[in-house]
Amino acid sequence: MSIEVRPATVFEDVAALVGPKNPASNVCFCLSYRIGNKENVALRGQARADRVRELCEHDPAPGVIAYLDGEPVAWAALHPRRDTSFARNRLIPQVDDLDVWSLWCIRVRPGHRKQGLSHALVEGAVAHARSQGAPAVEAYPLDNRGEKVNQTMAYVGTRALFEAASFVKAADTGSVLDGFPRVLMRRDLRDSS
Repeated sequence: MSIEVRPATVFEDVAALVGPKNPASNVCFCLSYRIGNKENVALRGQARADRVRELCEHDPAPGVIAYLDGEPVAWAALHPRRDTSFARNRLIPQVDDLDVWSLWCIRVRPGHRKQGLSHALVEGAVAHARSQGAPAVEAYPLDNRGEKVNQTMAYVGTRALFEAASFVKAADTGSVLDGFPRVLMRRDLRDSS
């Protein structure tokens, strides 16, 4: 089993992982935190897909994809916080003025779960952010204390997943998802490997 995590530059691979099942949909493609709310709500169908195709051509890409033996199997949305809605989010605090990157969505394709792909994906996302000069990466996972999480709401990850990747809790948030509080986790990349 060979896992490789690369920037999400191939639109078809992004669409296979986070594209909506309904082509006329105005949801998913992992845009809700990446673009402004007004644009996010307005984009539907092909216009939504075209916007994601455009983002895949940007540097940095809109996230990273884990490939298992060449097949796209997992996605993580990752971008500088300043260019996301987290920069203005009232429920997710800004800890300091460090120009951090946000990692806000993790998606592993059905049939590939429980194989360690989330862990490889988080490590690959951190490595990508580091290669782009990010001083730190933040995530906003559920603090589910080991309790079962609805798969639909598990896209933000769990505190345990990020702790296993050497993230530490930096702050509480005002956000609750699926009945669980979300915490701000951070991994400092300055002078570390």
